[in-house]
Amino acid sequence: MKHLLPVEAQAYLQQHPEALFLDVRMELEYLYVGHPPGIVHVAWYEYPEMQPDVDRFVTQVKREAGGDLGKPLVLLCRSGTRTVAAGQALEAAGFAEVVNIVHGFEGDPDENFQRGRLNGWRHDGLPWEQM
Repeated sequence: MKHLLPVEAQAYLQQHPEALFLDVRMELEYLYVGHPPGIVHVAWYEYPEMQPDVDRFVTQVKREAGGDLGKPLVLLCRSGTRTVAAGQALEAAGFAEVVNIVHGFEGDPDENFQRGRLNGWRHDGLPWEQM
């Protein structure tokens, strides 16, 4: 698995237009916190279970990838943690190129436990939209 900072991941996506850009956060995060334009939402887990259904997740990603295990996958979550576990599951399922976006969409919490102030997709000024 590759680990790229948000700006590096944006450049990677521009250089690899065939890549599948995936948001693995819960639907509420995706809709109400915001997301990059054009990203495909496939949740790693959902509320209230808060536990991944790995088979469901992998099946949905395979469907989105058109069954192409060689298609590069770029994964985004809140902080870059869920994407590591999701990426490992996708690699175990045979995907050859998986990219984790370090710091995710919102980034690490600061000393007041607030996100978006230190790093992350939004912090870096990359494109995003919100419901």
